Amino acid sequence: MIAAAEHEARVHAIAAEVRERIGRGEPVHIDKGGVHHVVPLPGDRRFRSPAIDVSALRRVLHVDREARRCVAEPGVTFADLVDVTLPMGLVPAVVPELEGITIGGAVAGCAVESSSFRVGGFHDTCRELELVSGAGEVITCSRERESLLYDMVHGSYGTLAILTRLEFDLVPAEPFVELTYERHRDPARYFAAMRAHCEAGEYAFIDGIVHGPDELVLCLGRFVARAPHVSDYRRLHIYYKSTRTRAVDYLRTRDYFFRYDTECHWLTRTVPGLENKLVRALVGKHVLGSTNLIRWSNRLGPLLGALKRRPDVVVDLFVPHRRILDFYGWYAREPRFYPLWVIPYRLPRWYPWLSPAMVDKIGDPLLVDCAIYGMPNGEPGRDWSQVFEEQTYACDGVKTLISRNHYTRERFFSIYDEANYTAAKQRLDPHGVFPGLYEKLHRVG
Repeated sequence: MIAAAEHEARVHAIAAEVRERIGRGEPVHIDKGGVHHVVPLPGDRRFRSPAIDVSALRRVLHVDREARRCVAEPGVTFADLVDVTLPMGLVPAVVPELEGITIGGAVAGCAVESSSFRVGGFHDTCRELELVSGAGEVITCSRERESLLYDMVHGSYGTLAILTRLEFDLVPAEPFVELTYERHRDPARYFAAMRAHCEAGEYAFIDGIVHGPDELVLCLGRFVARAPHVSDYRRLHIYYKSTRTRAVDYLRTRDYFFRYDTECHWLTRTVPGLENKLVRALVGKHVLGSTNLIRWSNRLGPLLGALKRRPDVVVDLFVPHRRILDFYGWYAREPRFYPLWVIPYRLPRWYPWLSPAMVDKIGDPLLVDCAIYGMPNGEPGRDWSQVFEEQTYACDGVKTLISRNHYTRERFFSIYDEANYTAAKQRLDPHGVFPGLYEKLHRVG
């Protein structure tokens, strides 16, 4: 009861602050505290506007073990959430791979993981969302109540409202995850096997690491109660490299969820010496881990921006499975940047933020997220960020908006449903307290 009362008081204080901002003529941004997982860019103006501080909203409010439900504030990180629920034998149905990602960020942005072939994204497991609108109202929405608002907050990147509370499902978990690695040299057989495993449903987790054009590994995971041995990739050893050599592996469940966190995928390889075990032993706690690496990246951003022609490519591209061989054939001929992380993602329904034309264009509810992280982008006359955007669209896919976006407004709203976004904007932010989606995310840098 005390936690609920404190939560209510904080939410009403935020609502009052929003009401004070109405009519000032300058959109605000939402300051959640911690690190931001939208990629920083030189000259980025997102955080130069006035801030609404919501960093105090970072508590797990209630866990119902019998109903397998959790109620929490948006600033709770998945690492902290798992630490609360896993001892109860429960975990979120989707746990993004970086420890510092927050549950609110996973709804407002994009959160994908190796269980997404079953349930979609974390937002698809949410039962109810509490929002503070741009009018300073406190609104509760769900699929049954204010369903358009519930749907459109997903992927709205802080342009419609402030998330203040989430209720979401949990699933049973065991202490360990057993991983089986299935190797392929033929992309057609690889992606066919990926789909077959998704449809068979014999695994809890499916993703892949592509180490080269004909070195494709499927990573197939299931919960187990016991493990004959346990690997540790939290400091000295590097997870993604292990998928090249191992046939079977075992990780503690928490370590499995955050298996990419220590390197922030493979960002550490861009720092000389940081893959050396002695160096890692000496500096690990100060440098390794996504939160440390993102903070260092932000601090060095101005210097790196001055030294580089363009920022490196960091992007997720969702390509319909029916077109994945077209996309991968092009990828293996031209960009050829490895490792490539691939994650099957099944749309549980067509999201209302997708335009009807884009729904028809996608056609296949099973998508493959091709995650390209840290690709150098200094080639004269060729901006790979824009090339990926155009190639994804040509293959009937959709890219996330976490990095540089080159779309014209017309192209942007041929993908995103402008009518639904406008209706949600008018209901939630009639005074323009928050920036518009296109205006905020047209981030070429």
